[in-house]
Amino acid sequence: MNAPHIPAQSQDAMPADEHKMDPAPDWKPRHPGVGKLDGKVALITGGDSGIGRAIAALFAREGAKIAIAYLEEDEDADKTRQIVEEEGSDCLLIPGDLGVKDNCVKAVEETVAEFGKLDILINNGAQQWVDEDFADLSEGKIRQMIGSNIMAYMFTTQAALKHLGEGARIINTSSVNAFAGMGSLVTYSMTRGASLAFTRSMASNLTDKGITVNAVAPGPIWTPFIPGTMQPEQVEDFGSGTPMGRAGQPWEVATAYLFFASSDGSYYTGQTMHPNGGMVVGA
Repeated sequence: MNAPHIPAQSQDAMPADEHKMDPAPDWKPRHPGVGKLDGKVALITGGDSGIGRAIAALFAREGAKIAIAYLEEDEDADKTRQIVEEEGSDCLLIPGDLGVKDNCVKAVEETVAEFGKLDILINNGAQQWVDEDFADLSEGKIRQMIGSNIMAYMFTTQAALKHLGEGARIINTSSVNAFAGMGSLVTYSMTRGASLAFTRSMASNLTDKGITVNAVAPGPIWTPFIPGTMQPEQVEDFGSGTPMGRAGQPWEVATAYLFFASSDGSYYTGQTMHPNGGMVVGA
């Protein structure tokens, strides 16, 4: 796969907007659907853009109805709804800050009210920024990151459990930085380590109920995180330092979520997939 040139760019927002990115991230599924998720209902947090949009498109193609929880990126969310509907499925949009427990409960309950059930929970929504001087990082910023990247996963899972039966799936987004660490992303890496530990612990907790819990730990992927986090010169040719020499695209990550969400992944729980372009890290 040829690596598209990524020019210098940045956005003064987190989460940033996918519709402003150049080039546009590639979310499109590559293969015809075969019904792997027929009759299923999936709630995807952070589903408006990036990896979340790619998951929504792929799951819709495989037959799932989709609910998307997101912060406030209405234009991106509307585009994702259009993508899901063009795949022949239904899509519910649920805006709100998932760092607030009531909004997590609302996302789950609105999904069940709209579609009658919940089969798959994708905890994917998050925020990221560079810790330019960790010693001076404000308490507010630290608490905001923990709320978005840790508490939201816990609150949404709590709310979902009463609706998830045997065979249900929970899939959490972690990161290569949970394993390798990154000096400029201390707070973010810490939260992604927490999502990894949460995954493994909940997998053990829910095994007897027949619910699997797994994680996906992407490497450098071309999503709104990147222009929303980095300086323009850092964004240029993002991902070129990986063994594959390029950033990953969202569609290349979504397939890992589909594996865990479908019957293909029925014998996996507490595990992590690493779509990271060849970066070797501890499992």
